[in-house]
Amino acid sequence: MMLLFAGVASAQSFVSGTVVDGADGSPLPGANVVISGTTQGTQTDAEGKFKLRIPQHNFTIQISFIGYQAISKTLKANGDLEMGTIKMMAGSNELSAVEIVASRTTAESPFVFQELDKKEIVQNLGSRDLPNVLNVTPSVYSTNQGGGAGDSRINVRGFDQRNVAVMINGVPVNDMENGWVYWSNWDGLGDASSSIQVQRGISPVNISVPSVGGTINIITDPAGQAQSTSFRQEVGSFGFRKSTFGYNSGMLNEKFAFSLNLVRKQGDGFYQGTYTDAWAYYFGASYQMDDNDKFEIYAVGAPQLHGQNLYAQNIARYSHDYASDLEDYDQAAFQRYREAGRDFNQNYGGVSSSYTGRQYYAMYNTNLGQRYASDYIMERENYYHKPQINLNWYHTFNKDLRWSNVVYWSGGAGGGTGTYGSVSTDYSYQGMGVIQWDKEIAQNSDNFDQTYHSALNASTGILRNSVNKQQTWGAISKLMYNVNSNLNIQAGVDYRWASIDHYREVRDLLGGDYFAYTGNDFESSNAQFMKGLGDKIAYDNTNQVSWLGGYAQAVYDTKKLNLFGMAGYTVVSYDYTDHFQNDGTGNALNLATDNLPGFQVKAGAAYKVNRNFNFFVNGGYISRNPIFDYAINDGAGVVYDNPENEKVSIFEAGASYYIGNKFGLTVNYYNTTWTDRTITQNVRLMNGDEDFIFLGGLGQNHSGVELAGSYQPIEGLRFDFGSSIGNWEYTSDVNATYTTYENGSAVENTFNLYVNGLKVGDAPQTQAYISGSVDITEGLTAKVDYRYYTSFYSNFNPMDRTDEGDRTQSWQVPDYGVVDLHLYYDLPLNTEDYSVSVFAHVFNALNTIYIQDATDNSQYNSFDGDHDADDAEVFFGIPRNFNAGFTIRF
Repeated sequence: MMLLFAGVASAQSFVSGTVVDGADGSPLPGANVVISGTTQGTQTDAEGKFKLRIPQHNFTIQISFIGYQAISKTLKANGDLEMGTIKMMAGSNELSAVEIVASRTTAESPFVFQELDKKEIVQNLGSRDLPNVLNVTPSVYSTNQGGGAGDSRINVRGFDQRNVAVMINGVPVNDMENGWVYWSNWDGLGDASSSIQVQRGISPVNISVPSVGGTINIITDPAGQAQSTSFRQEVGSFGFRKSTFGYNSGMLNEKFAFSLNLVRKQGDGFYQGTYTDAWAYYFGASYQMDDNDKFEIYAVGAPQLHGQNLYAQNIARYSHDYASDLEDYDQAAFQRYREAGRDFNQNYGGVSSSYTGRQYYAMYNTNLGQRYASDYIMERENYYHKPQINLNWYHTFNKDLRWSNVVYWSGGAGGGTGTYGSVSTDYSYQGMGVIQWDKEIAQNSDNFDQTYHSALNASTGILRNSVNKQQTWGAISKLMYNVNSNLNIQAGVDYRWASIDHYREVRDLLGGDYFAYTGNDFESSNAQFMKGLGDKIAYDNTNQVSWLGGYAQAVYDTKKLNLFGMAGYTVVSYDYTDHFQNDGTGNALNLATDNLPGFQVKAGAAYKVNRNFNFFVNGGYISRNPIFDYAINDGAGVVYDNPENEKVSIFEAGASYYIGNKFGLTVNYYNTTWTDRTITQNVRLMNGDEDFIFLGGLGQNHSGVELAGSYQPIEGLRFDFGSSIGNWEYTSDVNATYTTYENGSAVENTFNLYVNGLKVGDAPQTQAYISGSVDITEGLTAKVDYRYYTSFYSNFNPMDRTDEGDRTQSWQVPDYGVVDLHLYYDLPLNTEDYSVSVFAHVFNALNTIYIQDATDNSQYNSFDGDHDADDAEVFFGIPRNFNAGFTIRF
């Protein structure tokens, strides 16, 4: 398509102007000039002049230069436009109202961050899971794990995403029970994101969120963009196809505007059975009621169904050739682990198409139908829809006093599948454990067990859904007061309440007529024990979380100095109801905690030596409220007494150097200490009751140096680069004694973990990247990304290190590098009615074979347990794959 349209004659329109310093009128060479919402942009020349091709409809132009306040202006398309002299005033960029609510930061602050704008997201993402676009950021590591759509994970400075805060338009989206983020819930977010700011380390976020490694702060497209309509069609490897429709109303009556995105995505996936069948939507609207009051509403969601590959494998299972090239792989393991191919998925299994048993899953109400594919059954599927809606109200009392409020709701319904009961599994295939669906169906179809019914077949094994239905309500209110031109103070509250239902239900009876389950204390008859599609089994719990926090913050800012200070206090309480367990009075067992307190303090200072150079320092201390699992044991039905808070202390220092927008470099050092990591142990009290105690002492330290920079030697050629060298390790052994009364008398027990000096795994401790982009001709941009990873220790559970004689480091993943290619072209069409862009991405362009996720001494796939390559279970990176398509804008 690029070759076909490259020579098309056109009647193009341009906008031009001259950007100067507002104080002395000197030109500002290298200022960025971008058409909002597109990849079209340029920079000013040595005289501050620019000329940029523009769309044939109304548009918004944005002009930015480091150390100056950004300029944004909406223009009407009417042939060539001359903006004349544009004066930029020195100072900080003024944040929008939603950015203030979201605690975004600027280059003048004492925090380390990196920001991707709309152009960079569009040019780099290629419809991958959103965190994958952040891999060109120091100390950030994201993978798609087993290759299922939305199953990606992200790690920042060695901390997994339970300890990384994720916020969308100022609203935290980490799970309120365990802190995890499920990216399949936000499948369409990449299409609607206006910018993503990765705030590494302490971050300026002032509401209580689990930001130990950092914060991923996402802002969606504003509703006030110029009027436009767009359609994007994409195709890609492994049967991928995606259609996206977008509409921006532009400002209506100078008061109201809205934006809309609708997405349809399907694909087969690389690994067997990792299909995706998804929709996504985004809606944003703003209403400027008067000079003092503005309202915004945002709604985002992604109802989806996808197959998963959750079971990592021994290296040889995927490739004997790769394993044999590893010096520390014992080739005797080849006899146990037969090669099944790079696309092998243990969750996938063929089934006869003659089996037409129905399946049950509910995302809203009852959904009863056929399985996704007629010739196979996936043991592991995920289906979910978690919409989030926020209503924002910004009120200006006067020029010095503002009030921002967010009220939000998020409701989710869906779950994940698996087997339950005894399901026929073939372990003869070298111990692989592949489920034999046809065999199980035949067995269930001819199982006349008369225990519960004399004429029906009882299933011995079934497919189940593990259901999660939830709703969350929250409110964030911030009051901001400018004491004077230099001092700004804030105070705010953050309230959240969530109710989450967890239960299992029958998804597929696999040929039988019912499944017998007798674990519900409130059921006593055979008819009640016989479970059909959609009936609850295994467990049925309701968890509630109540969260209230407050904070106070002050920022002192002069031309040279920026000081930041913040303190916050939070209380959280948990409530648990087991609907299957009788508490002895005929009611369901209910447990509740007291209010569990936590707090955080943060401070930082940045000093601007001159227009080109500044340095900064920051630090903080966090006493984290326990998550649900560290407050209530919902498996044993026990409330923990006085659960320990985990403590985190952070220190950071660095400097930045800029030469306009031509060259920029930031170097920083960080040190994060995490102590009193939660360890619980089951004990029996003197009166015979069971209880749990907390064993302290487990800690880890994460320190390192990070570098990020950019260099633009000439107009149209730019390099971005960065690296991080980390040292993440456990800092001490755990040696504890405790008393238990297992047989009525006191018994002293010893609990020891031998982890001192072991490296923290799960992400490369050293990484580097470089990106080069070139404007080949007007509208045609090519970009190459190269990422390199080393010092990558495989993940492991420190609770498994109980042998004092074993202090071997976890297996180290081989170093690897990956190249990605990106191409984007705005076609020079001879029309004023619409514009067309075409694009292509090639990921892993050199088809490198590498391991991206690894677990040491796997419980399921370890050969001899000595921390070598033959004892790890892994996921390989996806082979070379492409994404390509076109966008039409009207």
